[in-house]
Amino acid sequence: MDLTGKLLIAMPSMGDPRFEHAVVAVCAHSPEGAMGLIVNKPLPKPGLSDLLGQLGIAVAASDRPASAPILFGGPVETGRGFVLHSRDWKGQGPEMEVMPEVAMTATRDILEDIAQGRGPDRALLALGYAGWGPGQLEAEILSNGWLIADGDATIALDPDHATKWTRALATMGVDPRTLSAAAGHA
Repeated sequence: MDLTGKLLIAMPSMGDPRFEHAVVAVCAHSPEGAMGLIVNKPLPKPGLSDLLGQLGIAVAASDRPASAPILFGGPVETGRGFVLHSRDWKGQGPEMEVMPEVAMTATRDILEDIAQGRGPDRALLALGYAGWGPGQLEAEILSNGWLIADGDATIALDPDHATKWTRALATMGVDPRTLSAAAGHA
């Protein structure tokens, strides 16, 4: 099963604290492994305006970029940035379709356009990503580490990060109070 475009929702049994209550947008999945971005864990620092300054990207008078947090996208390559965004923006470099309404871009031009107010209507910037080797994600799912929900651009790109986990569960009709850390197989 190809999980590209799906949302992974961390189960209470998730043993890794970096993924506790995580919602991950799966950007790519194949027999060689998987890659995704955690979409609900803002970093305390740096903010987007700080990062743009470090990269020497001038910010327009709008405070839109300055107020955006940067997310912890996952524990792999935490110095590398990825922008998950609505499909209303097209840059110079390649973009990867994640969901019908969502793409991922990892090139500087999207940051420049965001800084100038010409970026996508909805976007989030993540440092790092979640990565799995061949069969690793499937094994974590089978061991009750993740639930799989349909991709949802509204949840993935919403700036209300604090409620994403609960809202993602609700799309599946799951009340978080009913989840158990114990795994079972029928």
